[in-house]
Amino acid sequence: MRQAVQFYLGDDRIVLGGVSPALTLLDWLRERGRTGTKEGCNEGDCGACTVLVVRLEHDQLVWRAVNACIQFVSMLDGAQVYTIEDLGTPDAPHPVQAAMVEQHGSQCGFCTPGFVMSMAAYRKTQGATDDDAKIDDALAGNLCRCTGYAPIVRAMKQSMTAGPDRFDAQVQTITERLVALNDGETVQLSGTEGTLTVPGNVDVLAEVLEQNPDATIVAGATDVGLWVTKGMRQLRHVVTIGRVPELRRMERTAEGLTIGAAVTYQEAQSRIAELLPDAGEMIRRLGSTQVRNSATVCGNIANGSPIGDGPPMFIAAGATLHLRLGNERRSLPLESYFIAYGKQDRRPGEFVEGVTIPVPPANAQFRAYKISKRFDQDISAVLGAFMMERNAEGVITSVRLAYGGMAAIPKRAEQAEAALLGRVWDEEALEAARAAIAKDFTPLTDMRATDWYRRTVAANLLTRFFEETTGGPQARLARTGGLAHV
Repeated sequence: MRQAVQFYLGDDRIVLGGVSPALTLLDWLRERGRTGTKEGCNEGDCGACTVLVVRLEHDQLVWRAVNACIQFVSMLDGAQVYTIEDLGTPDAPHPVQAAMVEQHGSQCGFCTPGFVMSMAAYRKTQGATDDDAKIDDALAGNLCRCTGYAPIVRAMKQSMTAGPDRFDAQVQTITERLVALNDGETVQLSGTEGTLTVPGNVDVLAEVLEQNPDATIVAGATDVGLWVTKGMRQLRHVVTIGRVPELRRMERTAEGLTIGAAVTYQEAQSRIAELLPDAGEMIRRLGSTQVRNSATVCGNIANGSPIGDGPPMFIAAGATLHLRLGNERRSLPLESYFIAYGKQDRRPGEFVEGVTIPVPPANAQFRAYKISKRFDQDISAVLGAFMMERNAEGVITSVRLAYGGMAAIPKRAEQAEAALLGRVWDEEALEAARAAIAKDFTPLTDMRATDWYRRTVAANLLTRFFEETTGGPQARLARTGGLAHV
């Protein structure tokens, strides 16, 4: 057992033995004089605090842009971290920095370090191109209020044709650092500000949580981080699971895809899309690159949010959740996990080990629709996800209609499902389902939408599903906000 968190910041090896379990990377960096990393929103939205986190995965270096404001220092054990100060110098700028100067990509400069770090990370992404849509996705988590995005995008394109950066010559050095750091040890720290546990394996995790059922489990901290930065909560015992190898796995079998509790959305996106293409597209709009690089699929489930984008999709697909308490394991249908607002079917000390998304039946039709005020990086007002099977005569033999944002939990529209089951999928059946939606939900009015809007949209999404599954236009939201046929 190790009694210190260790990682590299630039070329400096950092060993922290007295770190607060919920100290954010942003606060720690700025206290150390690394003030190029800016504090903007302090909730993972604006990207001004973006840094690069490098890890060794499957013998390859993986470079990720993350929001330092909601990344706890304790989560960086075993990682290599770079800030804007590490990229280049006035005499030898990084290709992205040089391009930003030449393309006039900076005005007030506050957001510029975050943009540059996201751009530097994108250059390291496998399959990165100068395609406008891919660049927009890569930069969707960075906000600029004065320069405008056009010169920044031009700078991104220019940097894609530039030569290597300083890190390309350091691959071997960085690899050796990370190999040395990742010793598989469990980290245990206790101090006046609380206790930190970084389990080295899943059995240690199970033991720690069984003995400390009130501990806060942290995976990506994209939710828990706001408890600290906005809710000002004191977390007395944090257990971070990002280094647990058993929870970092994805396994595809003939039955489905099992995703471990520490697998991020970015890592899982392509694998989920192999089963559910619409879900893969939906994940592209979940948060931003920085958020998806940290947020986990199972964390989005475990926190029990009624507006989480993942749970309705996986409920519609018939997913199974896997939990563990001590040495006892159990599985349950995902929809059964959500009981009421703030209440889930999880016993004290029990934790989510993973989720299994089954292979859809060959004749199944699946769609997922996100309705939000902004295309990128916005919380859903309504999310609808539908799975339907029909026989050769066109009769509906199975249907699952799941919604987020319509109730206190992600929930199936059971009366609408009953109105469809056993009927031919025609306009008469559609109208019956639309009418039943009003009986299934009594949504609230909040800053995202009124109850009337939510009820109307929920019914209209069924109409959209009908059009797309009966030979009508395949409508998808374009970046302009209008409808595009694809």
